[in-house]
Amino acid sequence: MNPLSKGGTGVALITPFLRNDVDFPALENIIEHVITGGADFIVSLGTTGEAITLSPDEVNEVLQFTIKKVAGRIPVVAGFFGDNYTDRLAQKLRSYDFTGVAAVMSSSPSYNKPTQEGIYRHFMAVAEASPLPIIIYNVPGRTAANMNAETTLRLAEASERFLAVKEASGVMAQSMKILRDKPAHFQLWSGDDVLTLPLIACGATGVISVIANAWPAEFSGMVRAARSGNWPEARRLNDLLLNIHPHLYTEGNPGGIKAVMEILGLCTKEVRLPLAPVSDSLTNTLRALMADI
Repeated sequence: MNPLSKGGTGVALITPFLRNDVDFPALENIIEHVITGGADFIVSLGTTGEAITLSPDEVNEVLQFTIKKVAGRIPVVAGFFGDNYTDRLAQKLRSYDFTGVAAVMSSSPSYNKPTQEGIYRHFMAVAEASPLPIIIYNVPGRTAANMNAETTLRLAEASERFLAVKEASGVMAQSMKILRDKPAHFQLWSGDDVLTLPLIACGATGVISVIANAWPAEFSGMVRAARSGNWPEARRLNDLLLNIHPHLYTEGNPGGIKAVMEILGLCTKEVRLPLAPVSDSLTNTLRALMADI
């Protein structure tokens, strides 16, 4: 059985920088922070990890470092983003050494704006090439092409290689249709922190979270409480973080969560161009909100 088959709270791990280099000591501290805080798995090299700003050597170094420091305590998912050219992504998947990785997360191609048939064929090619289970990442806010419920369900029925979908469309009705009609082996995980609680109420089994970089105990505690039916505790923990969620994204992700992590003393708020660090005004807003948590 795949160690991710139970779902839970995954942390979309940030990649900390110091003077534009990967800050590996800070990364180690963050890994320990989220593991001791109760995260169920780590996602390395996702959107929040600024993977598309890393060189191929840095991508490999960050993933291998993460696998080494996690040391098998929880599963590690590797982000392999939806290359605009399907065959190039398939070749990467065939040639990479995935030792220590439990699954691959991949989004549909960006910029091309493929049709639903194109998205389906893309992911079927990915499934054929990947040696590991696949987490489909539907994030139309970044790819400019929503993968609708029918396409997600078609993929889930076509291959058990697809373990789950990280659903970040923000459309509750779309997620509810997937949850109603999906095959038993397939999971839906929230891709929006603020929608995690209602999605679990509808049958979602997990989340890949941004805010859990900073508050892994509170957020994973909320997920566990909801999944066990302890709704009063789940609502209490959800309410604790509710006000801060929107401010993490007003100047882009991961700028907001990196500002929070700097306030917590875990890393700098540095990001790589074309991103820019969040403003002092937003940092001060976040600091004030954090005082209430």
